[in-house]
Amino acid sequence: MSFADANPAVPLFEATGLSKTFGVVEVLKDINLTVRAGEVHAIIGENGAGKSTLMKIIAGNLAPTRGEMRIDGETVTFSGPVDAEHRGIVLVHQEILLAPDLTVAQNIYLGRELHKGVFIDDRRMNEGAAKAVRGLGGDIDPDTIVSRLSIAQRQLVQIARVLLVPHRIVIFDEPTASLTPHETDALLKVIRQIRAKGVGVLYISHRLPEVKEIADRVTVLRDGKLVASHETSEIQPADMARLMVGRDVAKLYPDRHAAQARETVLEVEHLSVPGYAQDASFQLKKGEILGFAGLVGAGRTELMEGMVGLRPSRGAVRHLGKPVNFRDVHASLKAGIVYLSEDRKGKGLLLTKDLIVNLTLASLGKFAGALQIDRKRESAALDKAIRDFDIRTGRKDILAGQLSGGNQQKLLLAKMMLLDPSIVIIDEPTRGIDIGNKEQIYKFIANLAEEGRSIIVVSSEMPELIGICDRILVMRSGRIVGEVTGDHMNENEIVVLATGVTKGEAA
Repeated sequence: MSFADANPAVPLFEATGLSKTFGVVEVLKDINLTVRAGEVHAIIGENGAGKSTLMKIIAGNLAPTRGEMRIDGETVTFSGPVDAEHRGIVLVHQEILLAPDLTVAQNIYLGRELHKGVFIDDRRMNEGAAKAVRGLGGDIDPDTIVSRLSIAQRQLVQIARVLLVPHRIVIFDEPTASLTPHETDALLKVIRQIRAKGVGVLYISHRLPEVKEIADRVTVLRDGKLVASHETSEIQPADMARLMVGRDVAKLYPDRHAAQARETVLEVEHLSVPGYAQDASFQLKKGEILGFAGLVGAGRTELMEGMVGLRPSRGAVRHLGKPVNFRDVHASLKAGIVYLSEDRKGKGLLLTKDLIVNLTLASLGKFAGALQIDRKRESAALDKAIRDFDIRTGRKDILAGQLSGGNQQKLLLAKMMLLDPSIVIIDEPTRGIDIGNKEQIYKFIANLAEEGRSIIVVSSEMPELIGICDRILVMRSGRIVGEVTGDHMNENEIVVLATGVTKGEAA
């Protein structure tokens, strides 16, 4: 059925009583939902509220335990995601689902390659891929191997791939979690264009001001149940947050004591990571939270990885006044410096292993007896981590991949804190995490600093850096280009440094 044939009085999509049970756990209960043609309907809630499960059911990735779905008033069941795609429902996954060893163009056209006679037409696919990515505000060579792209660039490629499929309903699951403000603006523009064509959009995001900006309606899930649904014009981000967590979240960032004169614990001089960062110099004080801002591709992550021995680097690093050369990450761990990767699922945790294995793996020596691992001490350590970091899990024997994003990040923090580090480097600490868990993680970070540990936070979210940091260093094109402190820690000052434009142009 074409858009013109659809009855405007009938919802494009409707779900009634959708429920999903895994074993004895009911993760969704009696969800009623409609999507109208030409509207953006946001679905919000804390991690674990059931948002992604609901979207996977609608997209045919999961079958509901009970309930009914209708398209144009006609009851439908899906045998799988391909069946849903044939009915015009496509899903942009939160996880990156690309083939890392293929090029951007090959990924975008994978399974639907263009041919010229009996041969694949690489030229046309490259042209189409470049156009698709440009339409999302990106500038990526279509011949680039995907494994060489940043997480944000991979997300753009994934979105471009999905939007090539003819669609009537597009589901976006946290599409901007890895994107810069510029890339986010470009994507929201694309979504408005999709809406203008009469397509229905289901939109999941933890960025509530973004939801307010783009959505026509917002539905709130909590603990697998629908708790509210409103026209977005009738509700503010603060109201959304309260409905999500069941309490007021008036103060997101913890209070910090005024900075005192502190000793320098880390000195970096003229550090370069070939191909990514050049001539970086900075100092880190005891008990300080130092932020690193910049656009995606500025070299922040690579600089941190080079400093702790995850990448080749050259330059001078002094720890507690003594020269160090971390040839690998084991050397920096031994010195009390830990790095929490931005890619917690790919590099931080073993998603197919249980919580105990993930928690104790980096510090296994602490649990080793004469001939074997002390399982009782491991279990006690997990109990303490669950309590101290508020890791919410119904059972202790589940796999790390079964935790929500926020609880995975808490587990990663707990894992690294077992090493009792003096310096903690956290890359994108709250990416893809809901506002309730963000509030907790900010408190954890502040408490670490109050204990006298020194923290480096790399983040693409400027309000986050401004809210929790004592100082912010800004990188652009692989170099540290400035520092902001005090009243100068505002988004305008950071954008000016990160982009290299003048203040007049930034305004």
